[in-house]
Amino acid sequence: MEKNPKNRSLIMVIGVLILGAMLGSLMGEVLKMAMPDGVVKEVFLRSVNLMIGPGVVDMLMFSVTIGFSLSLNLVGILGMVGAYYVLRFWR
Repeated sequence: MEKNPKNRSLIMVIGVLILGAMLGSLMGEVLKMAMPDGVVKEVFLRSVNLMIGPGVVDMLMFSVTIGFSLSLNLVGILGMVGAYYVLRFWR
């Protein structure tokens, strides 16, 4: 069975963007500890939280909880943009 290169490309782009957002969020957490309180810290580190769930499926012997939460700030978005920029020249 042959894999479609377009699908791999889309999966790779999504993976690289998620990786960039994760690295950007990590950088944001480091900046949060390093920067003094003030307006600049507020602007860069204010985050938007998107949440779906939690949804609980309760069976007699076990229960499953499913949910999704996304917290994105300006540094995370800059990480995504940087990852996409690197990806453009890497492919």
